[in-house]
Amino acid sequence: MQFPFHVPADRKFDVVGFGTNAVDYLIQVPHYPAFNSKVELTEYTQAAGGEVATTMAGLQRLGLKTCYVGRFGTDAAGDFGMKTLSDKGVDLTYAEQIEGAKTQIAFIVIDERNGERTVIWQRDKKLSFTEKEAPLKAVSQAKVFHFTPHDVQACIAMAKRAKADGVIVSSDIDNVFDRIEKLLPLADMLIMSSEFPVKLLGIVDRRMALTELRSRYGCEIVGVTLGESGSLLLCGDTFIETPGFPVPGGCKDTTGAGDAFRVGLIYGLLKGESVENAARMANAVAALKCRAVGARTALPDIKELSDLLI
Repeated sequence: MQFPFHVPADRKFDVVGFGTNAVDYLIQVPHYPAFNSKVELTEYTQAAGGEVATTMAGLQRLGLKTCYVGRFGTDAAGDFGMKTLSDKGVDLTYAEQIEGAKTQIAFIVIDERNGERTVIWQRDKKLSFTEKEAPLKAVSQAKVFHFTPHDVQACIAMAKRAKADGVIVSSDIDNVFDRIEKLLPLADMLIMSSEFPVKLLGIVDRRMALTELRSRYGCEIVGVTLGESGSLLLCGDTFIETPGFPVPGGCKDTTGAGDAFRVGLIYGLLKGESVENAARMANAVAALKCRAVGARTALPDIKELSDLLI
């Protein structure tokens, strides 16, 4: 099945991303600690993360041209976060550091037995975009606009501009935000965590939930990521269930696996792949990401992705 989208030609960027960046402090422990207990950590690492920033870095590694729109603080973490993207070739024309703001951080506890993680995060309100501050010009230069909805009003403005300019709109959603129902109808690809449909609709059955989401909001493709089990997409009236790939060498960390899934799906879309093949690519990128600790550490290049897909 082919994607039901027309990909615009002759744009400066393949993908423009708007949303979160972060600096992650990853703490590996032999097992997740019980309440009111102590556990000695095995290793401690600082690494770049954030949903959209990670997705842009992953797409850039696969050879696409990306632009990240977002804000950092004027602290050491902000300098670090900006450098990790610029070093990868991600365009930062529409990124900025806000005087006096603290860069978003996350403390991530990773259970070494299975690589599953718990995230404790904080985002400075000074990093938020208002609707008037949304850089609409950036969106018009893209083939795909990819977002997280943390600044919903700004996101709505950018998604509306994208739709007006024939840009495909892709989402990364895992929580319910105020005014989210105004934003969802603007997404062409509504890709969510498996918990989001339950939070929004109260529907546990995944196929029923995806059907309701498509009917209610009109998104061409709706889907959920399912961790090691893979993914479930609904395109038209067809469900596409795609198994996950075993992580080469075993799963070390699931941080950023959902972001990596979107890397593969958007990459497949822009390379003219079928929805089925793009879903396989998405699951493969997510599996490869889990080879090492950190959201971006093990994002694959073209050869690594191709080798796993064989």
